[in-house]
Amino acid sequence: MKADRSGGVERQLRDAAPHALFDVARALIEARFDAVTVDLLMADYAMTRLQPVAKLPRTTTPLPLNSSAAGRAFGAQEPHIVAETGNRAPTVTVHLPVSVRGDRLGVLSVTLPGTEPAPTTVEALQEIADALAHEIMVAERDTDLFLLARRAERLTLAAEMQWQLLPGRSCSRTEYSIGAQLEPAYAIYGDNFDWSTSADHLTLSANNGMGEGIEAALLTNLAVNALRNARRAGLSLADQASLADQAVYGHYAGRQYLSMLLFRFHLPTGRAEVIDAGSPRVWRMRQGVVEPVELEAQLPLGMFEDTVYTPQHFQVEPGDRLLFVSDGVYDVPSPSGERYSERALIRAVRDTRLLPPSQVPRAVLEELAGHRGPGPSEDDAMVVCLDWHGRPDGSQQGTGQV
Repeated sequence: MKADRSGGVERQLRDAAPHALFDVARALIEARFDAVTVDLLMADYAMTRLQPVAKLPRTTTPLPLNSSAAGRAFGAQEPHIVAETGNRAPTVTVHLPVSVRGDRLGVLSVTLPGTEPAPTTVEALQEIADALAHEIMVAERDTDLFLLARRAERLTLAAEMQWQLLPGRSCSRTEYSIGAQLEPAYAIYGDNFDWSTSADHLTLSANNGMGEGIEAALLTNLAVNALRNARRAGLSLADQASLADQAVYGHYAGRQYLSMLLFRFHLPTGRAEVIDAGSPRVWRMRQGVVEPVELEAQLPLGMFEDTVYTPQHFQVEPGDRLLFVSDGVYDVPSPSGERYSERALIRAVRDTRLLPPSQVPRAVLEELAGHRGPGPSEDDAMVVCLDWHGRPDGSQQGTGQV
């Protein structure tokens, strides 16, 4: 029965028109569970609110991510149940995370009659939420509905380009978990990140773009797509950096360039290659000790013609947490002019040690905003958090090729 139920839902969602995907899901839930209401909420670009998926103008009020029942399900990535009793017939609302491979998209909130849903009902609703998440990722290629729901305000054109370039904001696999965030979310310029995984490798890049507005976004798009093109051609990490360097220099002739960290992790062993082409910087927390990872800085991509890049080797151990931060974190001044220091960053890393990687970047950037005080940010800020778990057998002594 379970297989028939979930399979039937998946088929109907796959057959739905992209813009009607949630309408189909809502009709299925209402029919099968006698639901009173069904709402789909998407996390906004700043990861501070849950925005309703509805035809404009919206009639549902956005919810704060940090202080709402739906936000609790989003943060914990587990169903959260809230019973409501009063003068009317009792109802219970089940808030369910909508996520794909660790990438947190939003929350599906279903209000049912009664006081407590059966565990099988919650399980069935979570299956629908999981199926809906997968279909949303596919539907976004063909409809703007879900992208519009993520917007608490209008994106600048540069920000539109940058968000469309990203692989997601979090992901997880047996060997690792990643979370990342950019600020100012609705007016980001050149900072960006990218990742890709295969059977035995994770390739991750974090860059600190040069310039402002459209020019910064164009520079980042050129560099990231050059790296992807080289990676998909099967080139080595050094050759990936060289091809991106040539692409940027060929277009800008040294007038603009891009600082980037490029990592390639070997999943069975934790061995990694890294190319430090300028910045951002890397911090590691191992057994409670937070310290910078000292790397040999090489030239930024596109600064000079035909730059040769040499990978350095790096080892991660199960339990390690790596934090990649751009200059927009270090250089933020307080209202009195005091710069956000390394000491403050170390404190932020320690304060967020119990949070999963998907929540760490937002927490660090919120502390940064508190340091900055009121007023807009003067520079992009990027935080990427990587937790290394290792392979289930615990073996990190392998000598597989990196």
